[in-house]
Amino acid sequence: MYHDLLQQQHGIARTRFLLERGVSRYDIAQAVASGRLRRVRKGWVALPSVDPALLFAVRTGLTLGCITQARRLELWVHDSRTPHFTVPRPGSESRPANAVLHYHRPVVPREPYALEDSIENTLVLVAQCQHHEHAVATWDSALNKGLVTRALLERLPLPGRARAVLADTDPFADSGLETYVRRRLRRFDLRVVAQPYILGHHVDLLIGARLVIQVDGSTHTGEQRDRDNTHDALLRLHGYTVIRVGYRQIMDHCPEVQQVIMQAVAQGLHLAA
Repeated sequence: MYHDLLQQQHGIARTRFLLERGVSRYDIAQAVASGRLRRVRKGWVALPSVDPALLFAVRTGLTLGCITQARRLELWVHDSRTPHFTVPRPGSESRPANAVLHYHRPVVPREPYALEDSIENTLVLVAQCQHHEHAVATWDSALNKGLVTRALLERLPLPGRARAVLADTDPFADSGLETYVRRRLRRFDLRVVAQPYILGHHVDLLIGARLVIQVDGSTHTGEQRDRDNTHDALLRLHGYTVIRVGYRQIMDHCPEVQQVIMQAVAQGLHLAA
């Protein structure tokens, strides 16, 4: 019985949680003695296979949040290996080295012993903590994955920075890289559409009527690359101009990428034939 209950809690829970659901103290003690359960700290037990990040949260009295929780949800996050935590109960937490602690009041009420922050609180902290452009990319990713809706976010009492990020989001962006390109092109007053369906496939960005921007992630290889190359050729045969750019070009050489796109626009390659 305790095993199923712990599975529902991602492998770790307060002993009170188990006791309230009919597991006896004797059963818990026997499971710990046999190695089927492990005591994490006073009042907490876990399955041997529990996620180490959740173990760390329990041991420090912190909640996984901000970009750390966003990465756990497989959202786009700008490169950063420093762990970020929220503090659910100020004064009770330890202070792990090389970590960022957030004391912001949650937008959505958080359970006192929550180990992972909600998607809404996670996004708000990302907006408060990260550069605006990086935050928009993370929010776009959450909307694209369907983890939250724009309508729900609009109804929350968002702080100013989070509301500014929400205003810049596009749920059709398929990756954070697309977000960067889309936002940087906005200043040129161009019609930019994310993920339009053209000739049997979605393309990343369409400028005007005929200029296609394809954005490759850092692992864009193999069969996916072959399919994209075939579609690029089909687009060209039908009169589209295709510009394909990669991760490092966008993140480290943005002015050069922008210059190439602007040269294409200056030549009228985005206009209908």
